[in-house]
Formats: sequence, structure tokens, C-alpha cells
Amino acid sequence: LSLGEAKNLPTYPGPNKMRDCYCTVNLDQEEVFRTKIVEKSLCPFYGEDFYCEIPRTFRHLSFYIFDRDVFRRDSIIGKVAIQKEDLQKYHNRDTWFQLQHVDADSEVQGKVHLELRLSEVITDTGVVCHKLATRVLECQGLPIVNGQCDPYATVTLAGPSRQTKVKKKTNNPHFDEVFYFEVTRPSSYNKKSHFDIEDVDEVDKMEIRVDLWNASNLKFGDEFLGELRLPLKFLRQSSSYEAWYFLQPRDNGNKSLKPDDLGSLRLNVVYTEDHVFSSDYYSPLRDLLLKSADVEPVSASAAHILGEVCREKHEAAIPLVRLFLHYGRIVPFISAIANAEVKRTQDPNTIFRGNSLTSKCIDETMKLAGMHYLQVTLKPIIDEICQVHKPCEIDPVKLKDGENLENNRENLRQYVDRIFTVITKSGVSCPTVMCDIFFSLRESAAKRFQGDLDVRYTAVSSFIFLRFFAPAILSPNLFQLTPHHPDPQTSRTLTLISKTIQTLGSLSKSKSANFKESYMATFYDYFNEQKYADAVKNFLDLISSSGRRDHKSIEQPILLKEGFMIKRAQGRKRFGMKNFKKRWFRLTNHEFTYQKSKGDHPLCSIPIENILAVERLEEESFKMKNMFQVIQPERRVLYIQANNCVEAKDWIDILTKVSQCNKKRLTVYHPSAYLNGHWLCCKATADNTPGCTPCTGGLPANIQLDIDGDRETERIYSLFNLYMPKLEKMQEACGSKSVYDGPEEEEYSTFIIDDPKETYKTLKLIIEGVGTLEQEHAQYKRDKFKKTKYGSQEHPIGDKSFQTYIRQQSEISAHSI
Repeated sequence: LSLGEAKNLPTYPGPNKMRDCYCTVNLDQEEVFRTKIVEKSLCPFYGEDFYCEIPRTFRHLSFYIFDRDVFRRDSIIGKVAIQKEDLQKYHNRDTWFQLQHVDADSEVQGKVHLELRLSEVITDTGVVCHKLATRVLECQGLPIVNGQCDPYATVTLAGPSRQTKVKKKTNNPHFDEVFYFEVTRPSSYNKKSHFDIEDVDEVDKMEIRVDLWNASNLKFGDEFLGELRLPLKFLRQSSSYEAWYFLQPRDNGNKSLKPDDLGSLRLNVVYTEDHVFSSDYYSPLRDLLLKSADVEPVSASAAHILGEVCREKHEAAIPLVRLFLHYGRIVPFISAIANAEVKRTQDPNTIFRGNSLTSKCIDETMKLAGMHYLQVTLKPIIDEICQVHKPCEIDPVKLKDGENLENNRENLRQYVDRIFTVITKSGVSCPTVMCDIFFSLRESAAKRFQGDLDVRYTAVSSFIFLRFFAPAILSPNLFQLTPHHPDPQTSRTLTLISKTIQTLGSLSKSKSANFKESYMATFYDYFNEQKYADAVKNFLDLISSSGRRDHKSIEQPILLKEGFMIKRAQGRKRFGMKNFKKRWFRLTNHEFTYQKSKGDHPLCSIPIENILAVERLEEESFKMKNMFQVIQPERRVLYIQANNCVEAKDWIDILTKVSQCNKKRLTVYHPSAYLNGHWLCCKATADNTPGCTPCTGGLPANIQLDIDGDRETERIYSLFNLYMPKLEKMQEACGSKSVYDGPEEEEYSTFIIDDPKETYKTLKLIIEGVGTLEQEHAQYKRDKFKKTKYGSQEHPIGDKSFQTYIRQQSEISAHSI
């Protein structure tokens, strides 16, 4: 998600009219991300990106704009809610959305399981009386309001409503309560026939209404969670009916709200949904891709062909890099495509400057493998720049009142010097995979341009400085160095630093001429000393020399994740309270710690080798959502609650990965807690009873990368399928080249084809492999369609996406539901 900006928000009723706004991203009602607060603005610019794996089903992706209030609860200005089935309409397009009103009646989520039974009773006088039994079984996925959910249901049918018991601290309540309603009408017994009467009957007009409420202890009254209205006429066909339903917003009797202009929000959403088979389905296509590095020429390989047919090179680079990294083939693959590109390059000054498949693949590899390297080198200084706000503006035109140009230059020079030093001294920390790639780039370039002694450096610096360090300094939020987009003054400081570092790393002959702005050229004179050029060359030599160091990980701890969560006391003190407290958690590749707040001394430290399992904790244990457990030796367990489902999944994944190689990892665990003298899951009474459920987490041991090879192959299959017309055109181009060696037709000249015969063979195999997978997907959809039941727990009634799915399947399938 890219959250751009909001425009024309309504003015604040106070004297200054401005607002302090932030935006949240929600899956239904659950907040999973929050932007920074933009102060005193009615057109706030956020410029923030958020990426997440969605860990659960959802109906709406919602965005709320809040106005911060220091003394009261923050007020909601408006929202944008996009239905899951509509996400495809806006895929990867900048779109302005009008903000909609938010009221308690429209904010619903969750589903309810009902059973209705209609029975006829004949009275002594021969009158037929109809009784309706309504059984409220359970609900799932209700929203949590102000940190709690104590739900109850009311059931109404023409008269006073009946109410279930309140279920405390759960958003998945089990009620299983039955309510009886008399639906009487004066008719003789012989005319009963289950409502099947010609004239419109009163009973037909009746409807049963089920409302869900959150029992609130606040003075405002209970909060509405959703409702369901069912007309009784649908019970004509059958006397008993049981189904799951999605809760709906409250029906306000067609009272339409006047749509005030609340302003608008600019968003760009990229939503992908992959349906991934098990590994064996992908073998033919995956094997074809993985041997790309060995194909001669490399332009005839499956991976190179993908880069040729995709509209944007990065579309192909992202899944290819992840797949090759996963199978340990990234270095030979990049070496092969880089070598081919260097052979096609005529001028050493333009080496790797285009947006080719090679450069996009190296960018993606550096972003994946070098994330921790950036954290170690740049994060401390960037944090300081963001917090201290030293003035660093050196453009005389942009100087603020009271600022001194010389002081600003000195501030900026000190920052550049410090960042330059940490970068050029960090060679030993550069990840092995990046060094191996740089070694092959250096060798290819030096071999191709033997007369140019500097090309061995520029080939490497064009990546490590221009496409890795400089962009990370410029936009630290995109490289996870800062949580949010920096403020304008900090952003300007980082831009000036980034430009200078980029020029220092480029080793071009006349540096000052690189700058269009004279003030930059003047500033750069500080760095026109030989020692800077020597430091860059030494650094580039170190990171691009083969076998420069042992392949063991760096000894200093790498910070993997940190943030506030709530934890339950572990009961280390014999009589201590086992209550819940908010703590700052920190995970490195050495230990997992928590402290009262960021920067404090740790209250508890768990070495990584003592993490024996990390698993979800069932909600029933403490009636709290998004909980997980970290199991330690002697079955000591730390219970932790994350802020939302996305955070919980992130923490579980990374803790599992970092402890994957521990020798004593458990194979079984208890999915619930040990409370009141027994395990809630298996009812065993001894607290040292071995677990009752097999452990999950068969993740790769590599901390840096959690990649699913099958999923990446599915992504590549989808791309090949999308660009099938281009694959066929490329086949024609191969045929044309083999037969006719004259000037090429315009439409064929866009492809790089060095060996038409080899390329044609590969294309044939790709098209066959994609065709087979397409048939498998179609068959799977047909089988799933046959088994699908509308009204089941997976497909509750009221699910628009399911109705669309039914319509699509009915069009392509002979089966009717």
C-alpha cells in the first residue's frame, strides 16, 4: 500500500481551523498500520508505504483518517473502505477516494451461525398455531471495541426482543441458546399447507431480527456490532434452516445521510492472491528456470525469456531473485546475465546504467540480502539525523531566517564524513552473496574493457553506492531504517547527504562538474582530496575480492525486530502476581529481551538457543486475541500479545526462523495455557506433561530470507500466463530469424534472440509447462466449486465475493449450484 496524501479535509471548528491528522490501515475493524501525525494541515502528505502478508480472511480493506485530540479520544474524520472483491479494480493505480462518513451503525464485521425451525401446533379448538424456534449457536470474528469484546445477541420478532447471556472477553462467542416465538394466525387446520397460500400473508411480511451488541461499562450504552434480518417467507420450502450469515450494517429505514464533502485520500494498492499447489506440480517449470544459468547463450534460458516478455523488468526480477536465492543459484544466474550484458555494452561509462534485467535482479538481491547490513551501517546515524534536526541547508536561496550558511555547511560536512566513514569501513560486514556477485561483475567488466583501469571499480560502485546506499539514505523508510517518511527538513538533509555520497562513490574524474547546482559544487570541494578516492577503492576492492573472508556471520548482534507488546508475568517470583504488562521487546540473532521502555536495561533476556518453540496461543486461554507463546527449557513459557494479527504473524515467523537450528527444539506443544491446575487444551493436570499437539514452523533456517519456492514459481507461472501472446510472438520471431537473415520486422526486433533454435526450444517447454499448470488450476476450481456450500462457515450468506465467484463459475462450468 502507498498512502499518498489527503486533500480538503473539513476545517476544525476552533479558531485555527487546522487539524493534526494521521491515517490507519485496517483489515475490517482491526488496525494493522498507522502513519505518522501530520500537524496543522487540512491537506496532509503522508508518503508512506506499508507491505504485509494478510494472515486471515477479511471483507474490507479500510483506511481511517483521525484527528488527534490531546485531551479526549481522537476523532474520526472519515474513511475509505474497499471491498476485497473490488481491490483488483484499483490494482497498482494511483486513485483518489472520497472519504465516507463513519458511524457506529455501519462499522460491522464478523458472522453469526443460526438455526431456524418452524413447527405447527394444533390447539384444542382446531386452530393452527405456528411456533418459530431460533437457535443462536455462535459468532466469529466480531470486532474488538476499545480493547475489549463482551458480546451478547438480541432476537426480535414483532414484539419485545429476547437476549442471550453476555459472553465475557471473546470475539468468538459460543451462545447455543434457543428462543421460541409464537406466530399465530386464525386459519382452519385443513388449510395449513406450510404458508403456501396465494394471497400475501401477514406471516410472509414478518422478519426475524438478530442484533449483536458489545456490553459496555461506559455511560454511552452498549455498542452495536451488526445485525441480521431474515424474512420468514424463505421458510416456506423447508421447516428447518441452518446457516452462517455475515453481519450487516444497521438498516436505518432508508434514512440517507447527506454526503458532506469530507475530503479525499490518494492511495495505491497492489493486492496479489496466489493459489499455490504442492511442490511436485511445479517441478517441470521450476527445473527449467533453475538451469537458466547453465544455458548457452543465457538469452535462450527461461529466466531471461521472462525478463524479455514482462512489460516492466522488475516484475520478472522479484520472483526470479527470490526463487534463485531460495535454491542457492542466484550468483551463477546473475553472473551469466551480467556477462551477457557487458558483452553488449559498447561504452565503459554506461556499464549497468540502464534498467535491464541484470540491474533489477541485483537491486532486488541487495534489498533482500543486504537489509541487515544497512541496519548495522546506516541506522544509528540516520536515527540521530531524524531526532536532532540540525540545520544543513546549503542553498543560499533556501536559508531560513537566523541560519548561518557556514554553520550549516559544517553540520552537513560532519554528517557526510561520518556516513562515508561507516560505509567505507563496513566492507567486512557486506553479505557474502553480494560480495560474490560484485566479484563476478568486476571480472566481466575488466575482461571486456581491458584498456580502462577504473571500470573494475565503476561496475561495482554503480550498484553499491548508486543503487544501495544512496537510495537508502534518501528514503530510509523504504529500506526499513525508519518507520515513517521523514519530515521535510530531515528529508532535505538526507537528499543533500545522498547526492554527496553518490558522487563520492562514483569515482568520476571531474566531480564538481557532476552537480547542476553551484552550491553543491562548492560544498564538494571539501571532499576533493585523494584520501576519499583511496578509501572508496579500498572498500570496493574488499567487497569484490573472491574469498576475502570466512563465510561465518558477523560477530556483532544484528537487530531483527523490536516494538511494544504485552506480556504475562512468567511467575519467576514465588508469590508474584501473574498479571499483564506492556514491555519493549527486542530480538537480535543472539537473544530475545524485554525492558520497561526502549533503551532501558533488559528485565529479562532469553538466549536464542533457549527458544525451543514459538507457537500461537488459543484465544480461550486468557480471552485475548493475537497471543503467542515462547517455550523455554523446563517448559517455562512466556505468553505475549501482539498489537494485531499482522504483527503477531511477523513476530512468530521471525522468532521461529532465528531458533530453527536449535538442537533441543520441541516437536509437541500445548496450544492453550496451564490454568487452575490443568492444561486447557488436553485437560492434563501435571504442568510438566509433554505437549498434546505437533509443533508447526518448518521454516528455512536462514534468518534473512523466508522464501517459499513454490509460491515464487506460481508467481512466475502467472506472469508467463499473462504475457502468453508475447511468448507466442517471440516464437514467431525465432522462426523468422532462423529462416530469414535480412532486416528484421519491427514487431520482432524488440526481443534479444542470440540463438533462435535454442530460444525456440525453451519457449516450447515454457508454453507446455504453463499450459499444464493452467489445466490443473481450472480442474481445482471446478472441484472446489462442486464442493462449495453457500451458507457454510467458509462462505456465509451475504458474501458478495462468493456470489461473484458463483456467477463466474456458472458461466464457465456446466455445473449449476
